[in-house]
Amino acid sequence: MRFMMLMIPQGYESAPAKLDLDPERVAAMMRYNQALKDAGVLITLEGLHPPATGARVRFDSGLPVVTDGPFTEAKEVIGGFWMIDVASRAEAIAWAKKCPASANEMIEIRQVQEMGDFSEEVQQAAATFEHPQGGWGKALR
Repeated sequence: MRFMMLMIPQGYESAPAKLDLDPERVAAMMRYNQALKDAGVLITLEGLHPPATGARVRFDSGLPVVTDGPFTEAKEVIGGFWMIDVASRAEAIAWAKKCPASANEMIEIRQVQEMGDFSEEVQQAAATFEHPQGGWGKALR
């Protein structure tokens, strides 16, 4: 089962575009990342720049409207993510609990949708797309 673990640092919604990271915290996170890799559960991971450098495209009016960051209405934003492949939700939670996160961070765990989660009609509609890494479409797992 694939899960995405989303790192949500409190206050990141108003973080400056350029961050000064603590090398010791980065080293601790890299040890955690290595443990995920060594266990064979890590698919991919990335850190994201703060919202100050981002943009949002909304379709409220039916037409795309672009808003540059930061996003003052945001209460929580994603600072990064890990994609893992584990046997269960409980195992994903166990990995999240091992993260060397600080007191102002939390991890949201979300299971990745698989084609088998959907009706045959939806699977057929998605089958025309061949995902480059074998996700939805012709290259199904």
